[in-house]
Amino acid sequence: MRSHLLNGLTAEHYRRSVTEGVERVAAKLATTDRPFTGVTVDALAPVVDAIDLDRPLGDTAAVLDELEDVYLRDAVYFHHPRYLAHLNCPVVIPAVLAEAVLCAVNSSLDTWDQSAGGTLIERKLIDWTAARIGLGPAADGVFTSGGTQSNLQALLLAREEAKADSLARLRIFTSEAGHFSVRKSATLLGLGPDAVVALPVDRDQRMQTVALARELERCASEGLVPMAVVATAGTTDFGSIDPLPEIAALCAQYGVWMHVDAAYGCGLLASLKHRDRIEGIEHADSVTVDYHKSFFQPVSSSAVLVRDAATLRHATYHAEYLNPRRMVHERIPNQVDKSLQTTRRFDALKLWMTLRTMGADGIGQLFDEVCDLAREGWRLLAADPRYDVVVEPSLSTLLFRYIPADVTDPAEIDRANLYARKALFASGDAVVAGTKVAGRHYLKFTLLNPETRTADIAAVLDLIAGHAEQYLGESLDRAS
Repeated sequence: MRSHLLNGLTAEHYRRSVTEGVERVAAKLATTDRPFTGVTVDALAPVVDAIDLDRPLGDTAAVLDELEDVYLRDAVYFHHPRYLAHLNCPVVIPAVLAEAVLCAVNSSLDTWDQSAGGTLIERKLIDWTAARIGLGPAADGVFTSGGTQSNLQALLLAREEAKADSLARLRIFTSEAGHFSVRKSATLLGLGPDAVVALPVDRDQRMQTVALARELERCASEGLVPMAVVATAGTTDFGSIDPLPEIAALCAQYGVWMHVDAAYGCGLLASLKHRDRIEGIEHADSVTVDYHKSFFQPVSSSAVLVRDAATLRHATYHAEYLNPRRMVHERIPNQVDKSLQTTRRFDALKLWMTLRTMGADGIGQLFDEVCDLAREGWRLLAADPRYDVVVEPSLSTLLFRYIPADVTDPAEIDRANLYARKALFASGDAVVAGTKVAGRHYLKFTLLNPETRTADIAAVLDLIAGHAEQYLGESLDRAS
């Protein structure tokens, strides 16, 4: 079994095996003509269940053959131009190459003596990102597994900085369109059920700062402690960006921690055309960025940034075997000192190799393309009498609803939209997402693929309408 261990003796075996795997995936990418096969759980689950994990195949070629049946054939392929659903981006080749490198070397980014140069590369990228945001010379941060973890850590720091004598008095403010991880974080941090105050949004799905001012004033009058305001730069459902300068002013006035969840909108940090859309982010106390959303990086690649590096001490614990306190005085850089995780992948290498190959402008150009595509898609939807579109896009999200000409029952329209989404997914021709707005079902395009064209959007809209009309026709037949 030692022949499967990666080392100097097996380097040639490693090269052959990885090359064969890459060739299989490359062939799949080159021949995939739709984002999904439409396979069902009932069809695929028995195939996976039938595999006896206690009887290995012993050969990577055989394993790759089997993988075709249980995964590769039926995977959802985000690189396809008609995958328009969630915040999943196609990935750039330098980052995929980095993934192969970091897996093989297998550095752990918790301590210097497990990573060496990896630690310095991550720190350099944190400094680069903080500078792009404009957080100032005292800024710092750390890579995380994703936006949920980044938001959790930011709110942990905010909780500790609030210095409240009772957790029950703490309040977090976010918009109704903010990410669910804010509430989840509040629960994990031991706050009460009323800790998160969801503020109303305007017609563009942006936090109403008048409501925020009112709630902050109420906190002061009732003896409550405003722990944090979570502004969103790119909401999941709408791609909307809260009014960051106004929120920053209110946070300064009331002495409240300002966190910006820019998991989606962080692509604007590299934008050549639309950087002004996140003006005000430089005033934040902490910022979440997901490079695996709008920097075209493989999952996972995220970070939490803070204005004041000293606040990261709230996540610091010293273990004698790992990062004893003496290492701080010896100026040994251990990333575990500021992370919620201990063992941690060298995910920063993906962004490093991307920047060193393409440059920030290359990333920004790709993100600008999808933002511009969303604008074209919005014009298409606004001119199409079959659809009601919610808001003009701030980023690359389009939220819309099929509206049949001869049906007025909102519940029946809901069912038609739900059916159309499911039928489209089952066909494999395209993948779209869905959500609710004011209790009604809407469909969603999240455009993150620069290869998607306006013609793709138009074709998918026709497919959706066709499925919805089929459902409504069958519904009328059943009723009669």
